[in-house]
Amino acid sequence: MPGQLYKAAAIVGAAEANEIGFLQTPVTALQLHIEAIKNLSEQTGVPISSIDGVFSTGWSSELCEHLGIQPKYIDTTAVGGCSFEMHVHHAMAAIHAGIIDIALVSHGENGHSRSKIGGGGSGNYGRGAGAVSPAQEMTMAYGLNGAPASYAHAMVRHMHRFGTTREDYAHIAKVTRDWATLNPRAAMYSKEKHPFGGPITVQQVEESRLIAWPLTILHCCMVTDHGGAVLIASPRVAAGLHTRPVWIAGAGESMGHSNMLEMEDFTATSASRSAQAAYTMAGLGPDDMEMALLYDSFTITAAITAEMLGLAPRGEGHTLWKDGHAAPGGRFPINTNGGGLSFNHSGMYGMPLLIEGYRQLSGTAEDGVHGDPGKQTSARTCVVNGTGGTLSTTGTLVLIADD
Repeated sequence: MPGQLYKAAAIVGAAEANEIGFLQTPVTALQLHIEAIKNLSEQTGVPISSIDGVFSTGWSSELCEHLGIQPKYIDTTAVGGCSFEMHVHHAMAAIHAGIIDIALVSHGENGHSRSKIGGGGSGNYGRGAGAVSPAQEMTMAYGLNGAPASYAHAMVRHMHRFGTTREDYAHIAKVTRDWATLNPRAAMYSKEKHPFGGPITVQQVEESRLIAWPLTILHCCMVTDHGGAVLIASPRVAAGLHTRPVWIAGAGESMGHSNMLEMEDFTATSASRSAQAAYTMAGLGPDDMEMALLYDSFTITAAITAEMLGLAPRGEGHTLWKDGHAAPGGRFPINTNGGGLSFNHSGMYGMPLLIEGYRQLSGTAEDGVHGDPGKQTSARTCVVNGTGGTLSTTGTLVLIADD
């Protein structure tokens, strides 16, 4: 039985900045935000002045100032890449409570350009004072310095516990790249777009440059520029728009730790709890899902998350990709935009998950801009999961297509 918030709000539009990826001309994070918001307003026909709730990772008040609006609701939740899934959860609750009718969730992050124009203008505020946090000081002594090293520990533990191999995870990178070759917006769409773009093989993944054993570079996400925004509306507002709504059927969020040394089990994340909350609200379960959009900062992230969401048994998450189920034409498509591994990953990847979820379930993933033939699936239900920190925080959504 669905919960009280079931279909209390819908995503009614999703848009990106004008250009994304490895941009030759540097851009600021603010520019990426504003371009995406402008494109979203034009797509939906909703004037920026009608937005009464603004959600972002620390940027909300500054965005309001630039947009010339004074919203009724402001949210600056910033807990890593899953923040945007949590923003949807919070916006849904605020709409259900009658506080707002139209919510903007926005993200802009110049992960690639930042190296050219300096450290200012990143996608997140409020990281705290000091060059090194106490948590980082604690973990550095144990070799947990930087995301690749931390996630390498998780992969090694998974391999030890379940007998998986690095080659098993290489299938995730290969299949995800297959999806990217159907998406003209993907950074790795083709060799013409990027020298290392186009199809790859499992062997190429295995033989690519080592980053932190057992992770090679093709097991790791990219660092690019991305701006994106989605608009969430009440059922009343959604009914009056020309865009097709995608209903938020369930939402949940959770955390397991902040410092990875406090992680109880390197092979399990809080996604099991956030997913259970989302499934319960939706009155659905993993067997009812027809596709998934999973945070893939590294191949191991996607494999573990699939297990936590109940999409595969423990220790067998990788089989969804290895057996071809997650691939184009497979029975259970995953990361149809090309994922953080081959589409785009600016630093916090949760926004592209929302955008692709909207495009797939609204039937607009294959329109000459958002995808080539074969990218659009027939899925009517989708589970979306974001991961923040070092496998720390998670936000899960269950989305369903309009009747």
